[in-house]
Amino acid sequence: MRSIEPIAKFDLAFSLFCLQHKFTHPLSRMSKAVSHTGDGHLYAGIGLLAYLTAGDEGKLFLLVGLLAFAIELPIYWLAKNLFKRRRPEELSDLVTSFITPSDRYSLPSGHTAAAFLMATVTGFYFAELQLFAFVWAALIASSRILLGVHFLTDVLLGALLGILSAQAALGIVGS
Repeated sequence: MRSIEPIAKFDLAFSLFCLQHKFTHPLSRMSKAVSHTGDGHLYAGIGLLAYLTAGDEGKLFLLVGLLAFAIELPIYWLAKNLFKRRRPEELSDLVTSFITPSDRYSLPSGHTAAAFLMATVTGFYFAELQLFAFVWAALIASSRILLGVHFLTDVLLGALLGILSAQAALGIVGS
């Protein structure tokens, strides 16, 4: 376990850096709004909208998205319960969480995994939206850190999980 101690120390220092400045409270309000867009409702709406309006591409988009989530969610759940990494607020009295997370553990970030999964699938089927989708995913990931519920490595591994899940689904469907 000593091999990950430097990473854990960096993660905590980075969280403290992000959460201990004069803009923390105003930034947390914006971060809540951004984070809420990654709760899942928007993804269902996007998938349905694509299905209804984008012809065969929209149908494939929905199929690949559902398959990608079917791949990502069990891995996410297993990782959370295997690593059981405590959230930033639990590890330091200096870290304040601005929201109540939906589950107990922090690694990986589910919001980030879902956002990068959707960005990857969106970018594949709708290339003109790729930059916007990845910027939005990065904002969701950043919001999770700025809300004090995830460490940097949680969101990095969440992003990797989302991207790899989407690529696996794209490979299975043969798109």
